[in-house]
Amino acid sequence: MNPAIQKVEAWDEGRSVRVEWEDGSESHYPCVWLRDNCQCPHCFLRSAGARKLVFEDLDVNIVVKEVALADKKKISITWPDEHASEYEAKWLKKRCFSEEARAEMRQDLFLPECQYWGSDLQLPKMPFEEVMYNDESAYKWLCTLKKVGVVLLTGAAIRQGELVKLGHRIGFLRLTFYGPTWQVQDKADANNVAYTTGKLCFHTDYPVLQHPPGVQFLHCIKQTAAGGESEVVDGFHVCNKLKEQNPQAYQILSSTAVDYTDVGVDYCEFAVQCKQRIIDVDSRGQAVRINYNNATRDTVFDIPAEKVRLFYAALKEFNDLLNSAEHKFTYKLKPGDILTFDNWRVLHGRQSYQAGPEVTRHLEGAYADWDVVMSRLRLLRKRLLKGD
Repeated sequence: MNPAIQKVEAWDEGRSVRVEWEDGSESHYPCVWLRDNCQCPHCFLRSAGARKLVFEDLDVNIVVKEVALADKKKISITWPDEHASEYEAKWLKKRCFSEEARAEMRQDLFLPECQYWGSDLQLPKMPFEEVMYNDESAYKWLCTLKKVGVVLLTGAAIRQGELVKLGHRIGFLRLTFYGPTWQVQDKADANNVAYTTGKLCFHTDYPVLQHPPGVQFLHCIKQTAAGGESEVVDGFHVCNKLKEQNPQAYQILSSTAVDYTDVGVDYCEFAVQCKQRIIDVDSRGQAVRINYNNATRDTVFDIPAEKVRLFYAALKEFNDLLNSAEHKFTYKLKPGDILTFDNWRVLHGRQSYQAGPEVTRHLEGAYADWDVVMSRLRLLRKRLLKGD
């Protein structure tokens, strides 16, 4: 897209600039924003894509002195102190303040679209090797992970270390108190309920951290013959259902700070405490992160006694929805499968299995942050869709 400018003029007594585009649309740019985002070498470090202008030097009441149009592709502004700024038409158009343009920018930067699912999930599957060595496949994987929340990668080698390779593919893994990667198998004196053969109820990992890992990888290295089936549920979809059928319960879970604790020794000794709301919401009241792990929910509960029963009733309703047949999807990982999923959205669990004299089931796990994943997604998109 190469937009062209038909006309430019000072507006609102010089406090903003009005741009009339050749396609008939128009945009209004506040002068304080234009001055703040001057692209000249004095105000902007192009090699870093970063602002050099210090905020103390910005006049929030600034008005334009002169504005001119250069060959329909650029506007130039002279400010009251004679500082000169230039803005390319394409740069301005992309940053238009209209609701439509801002929505387009949000979509481009953050891919907010969600595809909700229940027990009818058609689990997206992709070959591990393709994701590792083909940029188009890697881009498709990450876009699907963001939109659907879960993708199964197939055909990985049946050995430890494959998740480290996957981490390098996106950037790097998240280090936690359980190590860069961790081994999910039956262990004596287990320091985590996952390291047993018992049933794991639906949960998100690590709500005891102030910033829980955004993405989780589980690589099946060995699978038990009986039991051990995995389960996933779309937490955002369930939140929408709860909000619809019991707004009060939704309000309680999205406003009550719950204490979480995790104490032990693994990668190093740890004693972690955190307060989280079971449902984190944005300014519109829409769920943006689930923080729910019944195993690490603390016995300490820092709320008035008279509110306790109402909280439990709300959590029971949410938990029942998570476990309803219409919402949960059950499957069994095979050796070589790597389940990748959104740990802020998708809750996961496991059915119990029998202990044996030897390890009968072994998964290797790892985490990544959404910042790292989205960074790789944007870089791949730029390379594939716009060229280097």
